[in-house]
Amino acid sequence: MRLALQIAASMVFGLVFFGVGLFVPAWTFHYWQAWVFIAVFTAAAIIPSGYLAVRNPAALERRMKAGPTAETRPAQRIIISAIVLSVIATLVVSALDHRYGWSTVPVSVVVIGNVLVFGGLSLAQLVVVQNGYAAATITVEDDQPLISTGLYGLVRHPMYFGTLIMMFGTPLALGSLWGLLAVAVALPVLAARIHDEEKMLTEELAGYREYMTKVHYRLVPYVW
Repeated sequence: MRLALQIAASMVFGLVFFGVGLFVPAWTFHYWQAWVFIAVFTAAAIIPSGYLAVRNPAALERRMKAGPTAETRPAQRIIISAIVLSVIATLVVSALDHRYGWSTVPVSVVVIGNVLVFGGLSLAQLVVVQNGYAAATITVEDDQPLISTGLYGLVRHPMYFGTLIMMFGTPLALGSLWGLLAVAVALPVLAARIHDEEKMLTEELAGYREYMTKVHYRLVPYVW
């Protein structure tokens, strides 16, 4: 019951967050790209969450503990705060772009953006299905195993890979090219999160240093 209430509260918060972040700066509800984006994002989030609620509620609870205050490392509190600000900036800039017509994005590109949002978020959620310890915060639990197969055999941080895909898809789904600037600013912040996380994992998660020698790419295969 408690978990169900948490899921409901999270959904309401998400809808309010997107509603305020998009429709207020756009200053109109006649913003079909925003409505479609919210629907796609919600569907991509709720389906895996429902699965985890039934099959692995502990993993879902770990996933729902998010935000700067949930982090235990001071550096991560700063990094997560910067990431949240970048998300807000992406929404606001995209909505202002729609309001003032700074850029023109074809419907086909908007569709591609939504596909990236749905696919990226679904991939990030699939990581939690494979690895129940993949939380939204950076922690290592006493009985946490090292996962090195499946998605973790391709890159060391598949959840962030999915997040990266979603990040690039978001402005396009919202009909904005200028919103990509906010995404570009967020990339060094995401890299900083990964570097700090790997520092902790090499110190606290048994076998992680050896795993790094076998899976060479942190985020994007054959790139980085």
